Amino acid sequence: MQDKKTRKIPVREYTLLLYRYLKEQRRGMAALTVLLLSGIVLQLVNPQIIRYFIDTAQTQSTNRPLMYAAALFLGVTLVQQLVNVAATYLGENIGWKATNRLRSDVAEHCLKLDMTFHKSHTSGAIIERVDGDINNLANFFSNFVITPLSNLLLVAGMLVLLFREGWLIGAGMLVFVVFAMAAIQYIRRFAVPHWGKLRQISAGFYGFLGEHLEGTEDSRANGATGFVMHRFHMLLREWSPVRVRAFLGWASMWITTLVVFTIGNAVAFALSYYLWKQGSITLGTVYMIFYYTELMAKPIEKIRTQMEDLQKADASIVRVRELLETESAVQDGPGAPIGGGALSVSFEEVGFGYDNETLTLKGVSFRMEPGQVLGLLGRTGSGKTTLARLLLRFYDPQQGRILLGGTDIREAKLQELRSRVGMVTQTIEIFQGTVRDNLTFFDEEVDDAAIVRVLEELGLGSWFRSLPAGLDTMLESGGGGLSAGEAQLLSFARVFLSDPGLVILDEASSRLDPVTEQRIEQAISRSLQNRTCIIIAHRLATIERADRVLVLDNGEIAEFGDRRKLAADPGSRYSKMLEVGMEEMLV
Repeated sequence: MQDKKTRKIPVREYTLLLYRYLKEQRRGMAALTVLLLSGIVLQLVNPQIIRYFIDTAQTQSTNRPLMYAAALFLGVTLVQQLVNVAATYLGENIGWKATNRLRSDVAEHCLKLDMTFHKSHTSGAIIERVDGDINNLANFFSNFVITPLSNLLLVAGMLVLLFREGWLIGAGMLVFVVFAMAAIQYIRRFAVPHWGKLRQISAGFYGFLGEHLEGTEDSRANGATGFVMHRFHMLLREWSPVRVRAFLGWASMWITTLVVFTIGNAVAFALSYYLWKQGSITLGTVYMIFYYTELMAKPIEKIRTQMEDLQKADASIVRVRELLETESAVQDGPGAPIGGGALSVSFEEVGFGYDNETLTLKGVSFRMEPGQVLGLLGRTGSGKTTLARLLLRFYDPQQGRILLGGTDIREAKLQELRSRVGMVTQTIEIFQGTVRDNLTFFDEEVDDAAIVRVLEELGLGSWFRSLPAGLDTMLESGGGGLSAGEAQLLSFARVFLSDPGLVILDEASSRLDPVTEQRIEQAISRSLQNRTCIIIAHRLATIERADRVLVLDNGEIAEFGDRRKLAADPGSRYSKMLEVGMEEMLV
C-alpha cells in the first residue's frame, strides 16, 4: 500500500488548487498565454528562414535575398528573446503571488489551531511546511497549466510542419515524441515516492534543529551538547539515503531524456539522408529537419522538468492540504457578547485532561464577582496554569462549562474573548522591532498617547524618556539591552493596552529578585483597578492584594474562600502557609 504522503494526487485537486490561487490573476495569465503563443510562432518561423537562406545561397547570384533573410532571422531571434524574458518574468511573478497567498493562508490557519496541535508539532516542522513545501509549489503555480500546454503546442506545430515535408519524416518524428513522453512518464513513476519521503524527513530535521537552537542555553548548561550533536548526525544519516534515492530518481529522468534526444537525432539524420539521396528534399530542408529535431528537445526537456516540479508538488500538495484540513479542537463560537468592564468568572464542574486517560482538573467549581482578585495556589502540577489556559480557550474542557461575564466562553468569538482576557506569564517574548511594535504587536491603530499613558502608569516613564528614539527605539530579539524588570513591565503594558476585563498573572514575577518584584507589584496595583484578576502565586507577597484564595490539590479544589477569613482560621491551608512559609507547603 502506498504511503499517504506520496500517493498520486487526483487531477481534480490540482485543478481546484490552481483555480483558487490563480483566479485573481486572470489578466496576468492571459498575457502569459499570449507571450508563450507568440514565442511558439517565432520558434517555428526561424527554421523556415534558415532553410530559405541555405537554398537561396545555392541558387541565387545576388546577395540581396540573403541579406533580407539574415536580417529577418536576426530580428525574429531578438523578438523571440524579448518575448522569452517577458514570459519568464510574468510567470515568476504569477507564481510568487500565488504561493505568497497560499503561504499566508497556511500560516494563518496554523495560528488558529489549538495548542494540542502546536504541542505535537515542533515549530521547525511547521515552518518547513509553511515555507519549504510551498516553495516547491512556486513553479507548479507559474508553469503547470500554460507552459506545458505551450510546449505541447510547439511540439505539435513542428510535427505538422514536418508532415508537410513528407509523411515519412513526420511519422518518424511522431514515433520519437511518443516514445520520449512514454519513457519519461515511466521513469517518473519510480521517482515520485522518494520526494514525499524527502519532504517528510526534511520537516523532522528542521523541527529538531529549530527546537535545539531555541534551547541552546539549556543544552550547554546541562552538558547535553554531545547528545544534541549525536542526534543531529543520526538525522543526517537517516536523511542521506532518502536524498540519494530522490537524486537518483531525478538523475534517471535526466539520463533518460539525454538517451531519447540522442535517438531522435539519429532518426532525423537517417531519414534526412535517405530523403536527400532520393532527391525528395533540399539541403536547406535537411538542415530544417535537423533544427526542428534539436528544437524539439527543448520543449520535451521542459516537460521533463515540469514533471519534476509535479512530482515535488505531489508530496507538497498532500502535506499542505492535510495541514489546511486539520481542524482545531477549539472552534470559534457563534458570537455571544461578553460585555465590558470588569468581568465575573464562573467555573461549573469543569473537568479537563491533556489526554483521554488522566484529568488535570476534576470537577472544579467556583465564582468570582467583577473586580475581585483571586490568589490561585497549589503545588506544581496541580492545575493552576491549566485553569488559566482554559479561560483563554487554548483548550476546551471535556466536562462542565466556563462563564465569563455570564457568557459561556464557547459561545463567544475567540477574537473577542482573547481581547477581553489578558495574560502575563513568566516567559517574556521581546521581538526584534521598535518599542511601539513590541507593545502593540504591530497594530498601527493604537494611539501613541495611550502607549505613553500605560508606560507612565506602570512606572516606566523615566525609562521611556531615556530612549534615544522614543517609541521608535529598536529592541533586540529576546530582550537584549533590557533589564528583567523592564522586560516584565513591557509585557504588562502589552496586556493593559488592550484594556481587558480579566487579567491573569501566571507567576509573572517568579524570576525576579524581591526588590524588582516589589516595584512591579506597586506599579501594577494601580492598573488592576476596575479589573478582575487571577494571580497564580509563587510568593505569599504576590497575593496580599487578593480578595479570595483558591487552593488546588491534584486538580481539585482543596480550599476556596475570603483571604482574610482563611488567614484567620488556624485550620485552613492558607493559614498554615502563612505560618510555615508557602514555599515549604508547595514543595
